[in-house]
Amino acid sequence: MEPQLLDTVADGIATVVIHHPAKRNAMTAGMWRALPPLLDRLAADPGVRALVLTGEGGTFCAGADISTLRGAPEEAQELAGLAEEALAAFPKPTLAAIRGHCVGGGAQLAAACDLRFAREGALFGITPAKLGLVYPASSTRRLVSLVGPSTAKYLLFSGELIDTERALRTGLVDEVLRAGELAERVAEFTRILVSRSRLTQTAAKEFANGRTDRDAHWAEQARGSGDTAEGVAAFLERRRPRFTWSA
Repeated sequence: MEPQLLDTVADGIATVVIHHPAKRNAMTAGMWRALPPLLDRLAADPGVRALVLTGEGGTFCAGADISTLRGAPEEAQELAGLAEEALAAFPKPTLAAIRGHCVGGGAQLAAACDLRFAREGALFGITPAKLGLVYPASSTRRLVSLVGPSTAKYLLFSGELIDTERALRTGLVDEVLRAGELAERVAEFTRILVSRSRLTQTAAKEFANGRTDRDAHWAEQARGSGDTAEGVAAFLERRRPRFTWSA
């Protein structure tokens, strides 16, 4: 099978699989180009409530396919940056399910997700210093917001890999699961996401990402949504809420 991104939708969850097992799921130029329109399609699907990004087999993504950097590294970096920003801008909750190597462009994509769950034994690294590349400013800021300036400098200056223990301690990942537990936990957690208020999630994602000019908009949305009344009623009646707001 050619290197590609595979996607499925089931029970409100879109799953995007990075599929290039011959090169540990390294991203080719074609795969970088394919990601933004794929995300646009899934974002527009009212049946999609959350998105999981993962890699084929035992590896998340070993980064960019280095052979694509030989001719035009600037173009390859631009494509990676556009894909990263499209993922960060996805309007619904996103979760990276990480096994094995999450390196270079793979770590760039994982950092653009809202949450990161990893299997024990996964390795993380950001490697432009090994290639003489300048890591994009927006990607650097996103990394600093996750792990703080000291760990970001450690990763960027050295290109060294860190394990799941350190990734969890520094905030690069949110949960670490034992072998065999990652898929089950991701499925369990995404079911939780689907059951919660889209209104809360969408507004929270905007605010957490730094948007500061939409307070009045979201207050108006909350007043007209019915979600608050439903949530309170469901709590008092000890039943699951049936939230109805949608973007």
